[in-house]
Amino acid sequence: MQTLFKNIKGDRLIWAIVALLAILSFLPVYSAASNLAYKGGGSNTFGYFVKHFMHLFLGFAIMYGVHKIPYRYFRGLSLVMIPVVLVLLGVTMMQGTVIGGASASRWFRVPFVGMKFQTSTLASVVLMVYVARYMSKIKDKKITFKESVLPLWLPVFLVLGLILPSNFSTAAIIFSMVLVIAFLGGYPVRYMLTILGVGLVGLVMFVLVAKMTTGPLAVKVETWENRIKNFSNTEVTEADYQIEKAKVAIASGEIWGLGPGKSRQKNFLPQSSSDFIFAIIIEEYGLLGGMLIMVLYMWLLFRIVIAAQKSDTIFGKLLVLGVGLPIVFQALINMAVAVELFPVTGQTLPLISSGGTSIWMTCLAIGIILSVSAKREELKEQETIEENPLEILSETI
Repeated sequence: MQTLFKNIKGDRLIWAIVALLAILSFLPVYSAASNLAYKGGGSNTFGYFVKHFMHLFLGFAIMYGVHKIPYRYFRGLSLVMIPVVLVLLGVTMMQGTVIGGASASRWFRVPFVGMKFQTSTLASVVLMVYVARYMSKIKDKKITFKESVLPLWLPVFLVLGLILPSNFSTAAIIFSMVLVIAFLGGYPVRYMLTILGVGLVGLVMFVLVAKMTTGPLAVKVETWENRIKNFSNTEVTEADYQIEKAKVAIASGEIWGLGPGKSRQKNFLPQSSSDFIFAIIIEEYGLLGGMLIMVLYMWLLFRIVIAAQKSDTIFGKLLVLGVGLPIVFQALINMAVAVELFPVTGQTLPLISSGGTSIWMTCLAIGIILSVSAKREELKEQETIEENPLEILSETI
């Protein structure tokens, strides 16, 4: 164990925050899993606990392995992975999965393994690394809009176009984060406004074309419209079922909560262990429990900014922000949905909600951040050795 801790590099506080979030996830997921066990025709919730543990274990293994890779290698890997991601997204879309009449082609079935993988989460990380690479490449260079269309925006819109039909919220988050990184990288605002306009026009055209059809895409667009209408509608309807149950759970928790495992609304919320896990946390652990989770995410955001600020290269800075900001942004959206500050999106709570792909890709992103942070520590150690070689030698002896 001591050898393992010695091999852990990077920002130790980020390690601690991620580990704490993972530890705090076990009881809420175990509690909420009773709903899944009931729907599955059984009563054994321990299997879901073990499954969540294995997902986190593999996630931390990914994080540990990735943080050992020098972050400069991610620059080239993003170029290789963009075509791979596009192929995976294309195959996923062609599977044509339909749930409740709506397009739901989010999962790629791994051949001969029987495992499902949500390709959009991998695409998000790869695309953010790619954008960070491009923006660091053109930093302090005068570039025209025409020159940036093919190398930057073509891959972005191809990825978004393949994700949008089945997952609007993920596509919107990725697009927003790409614009943030482009802005931080010094991309001209007037060009960004043009891209934003193109994106909005593309979205409107997609909606209009989908509504002219009678297939799964039309049902999906109708679902988006209903969610927005329900969010803005003050009257309670049957479509508000999830959010109303989430609000009841939050109100029941009050300050101290009902206690671990004593949630009642977990039996009624369809996604109690994933999309609405925050409501279950507040019901069982009260407002204080919810505030603790929020503080941990804000602390993680603070450490991400610190890690970016300490990076010795532009690519390192943009890379940390590119893969780190979406984690906190997604967490805030998930919590906002639970308290009805945002329409229902289907976004999970990173590192806390059950689900393998979301945990693994979050750990992949954090591993990249730790890789950048570890490089900074390595440079500081090198500087210390150069300044005090005799002192270091005496400590070694």
